[in-house]
Amino acid sequence: MTVALLDINDCNLQLWGSTRLVQSPGYALLEGSEYRFGSDARGRARLQPRAINNRFWWQLNTEALQPSLGPARHTADLAHAHLQCIHREGGEPTELLLACPGSMQREQLSLLLGIAQQCPFQAVGLVHRSALLGSLHGGNGPLFHLELQLHQALVTQLQADGKEITVQRAVPLPGCGMLQVQEHLVTVVANAFIQQTRFDPRRKAATEQQLYDALPSALQSLAVQAETNIEINGYRARVSNTDMATAGTRLFTAAADAVKKEAAGAQVIVDPLPAMLPGLHTHFGNLQVSDGDALWQAAQRHGGALVNRETALSFIATLPCLGGEQVTAITPEPVAEPEVIEPVSHPTHLLIGASAQALATHMDAAPGLSLEQDDRGWRLCDTAVVNGASCHAGTVLRTGDRIALGDTVALLIEVQP
Repeated sequence: MTVALLDINDCNLQLWGSTRLVQSPGYALLEGSEYRFGSDARGRARLQPRAINNRFWWQLNTEALQPSLGPARHTADLAHAHLQCIHREGGEPTELLLACPGSMQREQLSLLLGIAQQCPFQAVGLVHRSALLGSLHGGNGPLFHLELQLHQALVTQLQADGKEITVQRAVPLPGCGMLQVQEHLVTVVANAFIQQTRFDPRRKAATEQQLYDALPSALQSLAVQAETNIEINGYRARVSNTDMATAGTRLFTAAADAVKKEAAGAQVIVDPLPAMLPGLHTHFGNLQVSDGDALWQAAQRHGGALVNRETALSFIATLPCLGGEQVTAITPEPVAEPEVIEPVSHPTHLLIGASAQALATHMDAAPGLSLEQDDRGWRLCDTAVVNGASCHAGTVLRTGDRIALGDTVALLIEVQP
């Protein structure tokens, strides 16, 4: 039986290990009396702002929802509906391992497990996402994890002793969330349009939404070149790395100060999302960007050691450093057949428009997009925007992944023989 992994970060909840990789940002859109979640809801945020809620994971509770949004009584109702949506999109896996950030309080974790009991799956594990990620690195001494959430950033300090890695503390960085950074980016780009074309994309909701939607591709381009063009409604403006770097200054400064206060010069692991922002590397001397599927890699390697089907779940914040036989250290007793998380299926074709190309061992699929195959599956040869997030070379691709190619989307599909 496959155990799927759900990473609960409201910028982009991700479900691995089922029939397909599911990515679903923490946005809820009310349409009539029904809700839409994820990318569909986020894509309407500027068009229907009063019908949107993006705080329900950050403020998970059972207090009356203010302002109200349809039939939901509180944020817990929205989280419940979002979990069900992700579960359906992921092929309805039977068992889920939940990876949660250190910003979730004890009461919120208890509420989450209560919500999961009302869902059509069994939660069989609850793990600190920073501990899971940090277990891939091991070593000795302090280690920090920088993650970006919608409404705040979080710096989590871990301590490794060569055998185990333990979460020490989590420091929230208010005012440094993705939404705040995004507003700075939008201001920079909108000013570029005004100065260069006299067109302000923020004056109409439709073009403002296009501006927000264009940011991931622009940041992906700026990761490999000094300047890029952004086109909206027939107008084109050029922005540079230098222009965009100012948007993350508050985040980078606050995170660097939090690290320096505890252990100057310590290694910092950063999620792929904040790594998209220009200027990050100039603030940290010992920085490593995690793989887009690093949590899934770690969960696979820990295997059944993270699974508990017999007793009440506890929040795992200490894990063995991965390597050798150490991963079995947290197993309370030997098991005859340990749970193994199975890999997801691999794509066979790349669909661009109405044309499907069969994947070869190494191929230049389109301008700016090269893929190669190894024993783990298909990987990117270059940096690219996959499912709305910047992914670096070497990222493993899965069936259902969407790769941005300017105004075109390339979809990885599996064609059955």
